[in-house]
Amino acid sequence: MTPMAEVPLWAAIPIAALLLIGAGLTFIGSVGLMRLSSFYDRIHAPTLGSSWGTAGIVMASMGYFSVLQGRPVLHEFLLGVFVTVTTPVTLTLLARAAVFRDRTEGNPDVPAREPLPPAAGAAPADGEPS
Repeated sequence: MTPMAEVPLWAAIPIAALLLIGAGLTFIGSVGLMRLSSFYDRIHAPTLGSSWGTAGIVMASMGYFSVLQGRPVLHEFLLGVFVTVTTPVTLTLLARAAVFRDRTEGNPDVPAREPLPPAAGAAPADGEPS
């Protein structure tokens, strides 16, 4: 007999739903990676897919093993935390590196860097109205 046969129906339905939702979100992120054309479009969909997809799959896993072992299994929560923290950081680093590279190469599709506004109370530069 498999361990899944020991999981009651009241627990199997939400576990299966969370697993399908997580897998579906991850799949949507993967399709977004394939279908979108530019790098800047592509970095958003997989990030959301991996973060929310991982959350659904981790919650399903936590529920399954908690019911199967008869005690709360919470250490898998750390997996979700690590993925949720590291994915946006990686996205930011990749996006900044790509913007820097494209600005250095003079790519016309990347907006130019906006000048910083003058600091409050600073004296106006020569030729600027006060």
